[in-house]
Order: sequence, then structure tokens, then C-alpha cells
Amino acid sequence: MPIAFHPDSEPDTDVVPSSAPGAEAAESTIPGSRTRDPLTERILARGDASVSSVTYDSSTDGDQLDLADRHALRRVAGLRTDIEDVTEVEYRQLRLERVVLAGLYTSGDVAEAENSLRELAALAETAGSEVLEGVMQRRAHPDPATFLGRGKAAELAEVVTEVGADTVIADGELAPSQRRALEDIVKVKVVDRTALILDIFAQHAKSREGKAQVELAQLEYLLPRLRGWGDSMSRQAGGRVAAGGAGMGSRGPGETKIELDRRRIRDRMSKLRREIKAMAPGREAQRADRHRNLVPSVAIAGYTNAGKSSLLNRLTGAGVLVENALFATLDPTVRRTRTPDGREYTYADTVGFVRHLPTQLIEAFRSTLEEVGDADLLLHVVDASHPDPEGQIRAVRTVLGEIEGFDVPEIVVLNKADIAAPETLARIRSQVGLSAVVSARTGAGIEKLRDLIAEHLPRPAVEVDLVVPYSRGDLISRAHDTGEVLGEEHLAEGTHLHARVDEALAAELRGAA
Repeated sequence: MPIAFHPDSEPDTDVVPSSAPGAEAAESTIPGSRTRDPLTERILARGDASVSSVTYDSSTDGDQLDLADRHALRRVAGLRTDIEDVTEVEYRQLRLERVVLAGLYTSGDVAEAENSLRELAALAETAGSEVLEGVMQRRAHPDPATFLGRGKAAELAEVVTEVGADTVIADGELAPSQRRALEDIVKVKVVDRTALILDIFAQHAKSREGKAQVELAQLEYLLPRLRGWGDSMSRQAGGRVAAGGAGMGSRGPGETKIELDRRRIRDRMSKLRREIKAMAPGREAQRADRHRNLVPSVAIAGYTNAGKSSLLNRLTGAGVLVENALFATLDPTVRRTRTPDGREYTYADTVGFVRHLPTQLIEAFRSTLEEVGDADLLLHVVDASHPDPEGQIRAVRTVLGEIEGFDVPEIVVLNKADIAAPETLARIRSQVGLSAVVSARTGAGIEKLRDLIAEHLPRPAVEVDLVVPYSRGDLISRAHDTGEVLGEEHLAEGTHLHARVDEALAAELRGAA
């Protein structure tokens, strides 16, 4: 994917010099393609479907049977399309889309643009595409007509024809008119970053609620982008057909096809909103049960592919799905565990965040945001091996800022320390507050993290020192589960308990004593 810096209207001030690392130009393996520039080679050198350079697995991840199911129907490269016994349905399921990336940046430097385009390539590969080439342009602002400038759009059309691509992915959100104009120039399908993320969500959603939220986001994105083709979607003629219609025989009641499609989409969106609203009490009941029993909660949040699920597996042995791909986890997962001193609390694994989160997906993130907002402690997981960890931290905190009244204590967990540079770890720790350095793959630093979590979880406020009859062993059990037992002695008349508990349990204990 040659990411060539050739602005059509502005001087090229950010060409990567030939002396830069990896600047040796290499001939593409694609017949008829041009020599790739160093930036392209660096991005294509990443051989997996993730921003991470290492496929991250751990002995604590379990059998990962869900991952095998997810990969079972993944599109395959090199499938011949001229085989007679391949049906149209099979062809559509298995065909690997061949894409060209189109990037544009208006501020920052080449390194930031490279990270953004590398992430776009990872998103495309996670969605099941083969990234072939790409172009990038620096402009003061996107072209209002075609996103890229006219000259760059023409160059993009040449690249698409040259490599035989069938899709162009733009690194940004395109207005409906920009997408249509760009499609008219390149003559293939054009999708933007928002549509790409929605596609990944549609592939990975498993729960009924998750599927409904993603479908609603897709329909909200699609509605203003419906496009009519010729007379098949034109308006009904009326009156004397002043616009040059067919006159008699062309008039009549009814909807045009595009009007019918819009109405059906609005009806479906209304139904999905009702379904999602009906599912909300279930989540609220689960959280209310945890609050009623005063079980503290720890939310695990962070950038996509930072290692949140791997960390949850390492901390609890949950065995949740782990994949070296973006947005592998969509549905929140809650697991119970205990502190070293015996207090019970929960972990909630949440969906990852990303830069420029599409506005249509805010509703799809609602359950995750609720879990984070109701937590007693936040583990903000950061991929310390990423080229721009500070940018990931800013992106996550921007999304968390969307939560009204958000005020949850935060521990920044620098994950993947086994492959991160020591100077990077030191730099980030100097910029954030409370932090821990761990490796979910090797287990390094996990025990220190557990101790840090236990130290900062809220402790019961009421201290009791009394004798509880043996007939109320249930209260002793609750004191062990939700409180902090400082001392326990079995006497003839009952159990002598010295503990810190919540106010409700303290009242019950005093009543039973």
C-alpha cells in the first residue's frame, strides 16, 4: 500500500527522506504495481491483523473455542472466482476484499499520520480485507467535494485500477456527497472509517443487546446515505409533469423506492430503540444486586487491543475470548474474585475505545459506559509497546469524559511490558498518576497490581466487635464476603467477630448479638 505523499495543490513538506529507517525501496509483489515508498513498507511490514507487532497469547486464556468459531467463516485470500461449483453465496462469504487506503491529515507530523494509517490498515484487516496500497495527502482542510484534492483523487483512481482493488477506505468520516463523488472518480466502492468500524462491530457482536445496538448504529449511518439510481428511485410524477415526465399513466399514489426504504429504516430504528430500552432494566437489576450486597466493582477500560481481556484472564482465570485484532471484545464481561485479605469484588471487561469514535456508536457503547461510570475503581489499560501510547490515553479519557458526572479513581496499567521499551514505561509513568507495569502474557507485575487494587478499593466503614449466635452463620458468611474480618473466635455462646462491615450488615449483626 504505497502511502505516497503527493499533494495536488500544496507543496510536499513531509516526504520521508531516503535515509530514514527502512527507506530501502522494495518492488511490490503485486504485478504491475509501482515501487513502494518507505512509509508504505513500514506499515505493510506488520504481518498480522492488529496494531500490535506480537500475537499475544497466554496460558491463562483457556481453550478459546469462540475464537475458532469466529475464524471458521473468515474470508480467505486467493480464492478463484471462476470455479463453477462456487455458488454466489459462498463467493460473497469467502471472497477477500482488496482495498486501497486513502489518508488525509491537516495537522501534526508524519509520525502521527503514519500511526493513524497503520490503525486504519489494522481495522481493514480485522474486517477481513487485504490491504494492497494507499495514498496520503496533506491539506489545510479536506476537499468539500471529494475529500481528497482533485489531483490526488485522480491518482487514487489510477492506483485502484493498477492493483485491481475493489474497495477504497478513507481515513475519516465522509459526507454522503463526498463518498458519491469519490466513487464516481475511482469507479469502485468507497467506505469511510465509520462504516469500517460498524462492519467490525456487526461481525463481532454476540449478545442480543449488542446486535441490536450495532444494527441501530448502522441504520443511523445509512439513512442519510441512501442513493437513488436513475428512474428506479425517482419521485412520482404529478400534475402536468412540468419537469418533463411521462404525463398520463405516470401519475398515481404510492411511494418511490427510496422513500419506501427510508420509511422502512425509520420503522426498524424505532423498533430497535424500543427493544434496547426494554433490555436496560436487566442490566440495571444486575448492578442493583451488586450494589445491594455492596460488592465493589473494578472496570477494565482502555484502547482497543491494549490487552484488557488478557489481563482479565490473568487476574481471574475467566477464559474470555482473546484475539490479536481490533474490537475483539464487544459485550461487557463481569467476573467475581477476592482481594488477598478475602474481600469480594467484581471485574468488568469492556469494549475498547478508539480515536475518532463514530457518533453512531455512542449508543452501542452505552452498556460499557454504564459499567465504567458505576465502578468503584478504573483500570485504564495501555499498550506500552504501541508507537503512540500517550495518544491512546488521550483518546480513552476523551470518551470517558462523555460520562456525566464521571469521577472514578484510576489506575493506569501499562501492559505488554515484556516488549515495551523501558524508557517508554518511565516516560508514561512520569505523566500519569497512580500506575502499575504488568505483562498479561508472562504474568509479570500481576501480584503487585492485585495488591494495588486491594489497597484502593473502598473499605467498609463500620467496625463491629460482638458475639453472633451460631444460628446466624449467614451473617458471618456475609462479613467474610463483603467486609474485612479482623478477628474471629468460636465461643460457647457463638462466634466472636471483630470486623469492618457496611452499615446495613452492622445493623443486622447488632440485632442478632
